[in-house]
Amino acid sequence: MPSNKSVSDAPITQFINCRILRDHKLQREDLWVREEKILDPEKLFFDEQGYADELVDCEGSIVAPGFIDVQINGGYGIDFSQASEDVSRGVSFVAKKILEHGVTSFCPTLVTSPPEIYHKVLPQVKVHNGGAHGAGVLGFHLEGPFISADKKGAHPEQCLRTFHYEGIKDLLEVYGSMDNVAMVTLAPELAGSQSAIQELFQRGIVVSLGHSVANLCQAEEAVQHGATFITHLFNAMLPFHHRDPGIVGLLTSDQIPAGRTVYYGMIADGIHTNPAALRIAHRAHPSGLVLVTDAITAMGLPPGRHTLGQQVVEIEGLHAYVAGTKTLCGSIATMDMCVRHFRQASGCSVEEALEAASLHPAQLLGISHKKGNLNYGSDADLVLLDDALNVKLTYISGEEVWRKGA
Repeated sequence: MPSNKSVSDAPITQFINCRILRDHKLQREDLWVREEKILDPEKLFFDEQGYADELVDCEGSIVAPGFIDVQINGGYGIDFSQASEDVSRGVSFVAKKILEHGVTSFCPTLVTSPPEIYHKVLPQVKVHNGGAHGAGVLGFHLEGPFISADKKGAHPEQCLRTFHYEGIKDLLEVYGSMDNVAMVTLAPELAGSQSAIQELFQRGIVVSLGHSVANLCQAEEAVQHGATFITHLFNAMLPFHHRDPGIVGLLTSDQIPAGRTVYYGMIADGIHTNPAALRIAHRAHPSGLVLVTDAITAMGLPPGRHTLGQQVVEIEGLHAYVAGTKTLCGSIATMDMCVRHFRQASGCSVEEALEAASLHPAQLLGISHKKGNLNYGSDADLVLLDDALNVKLTYISGEEVWRKGA
């Protein structure tokens, strides 16, 4: 019998015996959920004289906001940059599989591709909420093709583009519609990039700097025009130099507009970034660190040859290389693995490790009013973990969507 008819007929779930991540601290409190949102128990008790319809015993688990991955190229044999007649089915398959790693929302990421790939893939996947069917889609992350040939990494050189027009016309020509795009990675040193950055920013699309040979001045100018993210810090950019620290210098720049934070992605897989570099970045700018997997088709698959966009990649152990080279091309790490490695390698607190996979990406995407935290009124996207940060259960909108061993 619902206990709160004065306000809503919806049942109330109370999570007990847990430590919840709220206000940057793990706190021994219960968590209340109704109608897919986190509920303020004080209002429930005093305004409604309500009580819980269902109790969930968390058995001492940590309860954290669901993880958000803003850079994932595919996984489990699916490559988001491969056009097919049913792209959405592939995205849905990956969305379902990543629930076991605590991911409740993500940005499917397309690497540099020919225009016809974007025109075919982008219209097929809409922004939508997660649920039992899988993690929610927050919009595409388009990584390239407006990037530097000198720092192309695994991106195919024949598909790279430069800007010919002012503003966003080049992007629309290459991508087609941008209705379901959340983020674009580009190189800010390309002529014409600044007006494109400005227009993307005005449209509410996150601009990320990456695959670039930009110096610090060019990077700062891009931030002043609206860029707010750095794609996989240290990788595919000029190395830090004391006379011109390049894009890396944004972490401590004094030229960032007031009230704006520059966030940066870190692939904490133990391969892409040396632990010492990870610690330098975290200590310089802890509130900007966003864990990303940069996972490719081969995540969840055995060693061998797989595809990434237009390239063939080879998996050797935990390394993913462009076939026939030693060029890294994404990772096969999962988000929970990155959280654990980041904590161990950086020496950060459990709270910081969890927020780098939840709060920070939500802030970057401008959705922290509803995701990335356990504040009252936020979406009840939750991950339950043990003390070693292994995922035990995943919830989306207050509904259990994955359970270890089930």
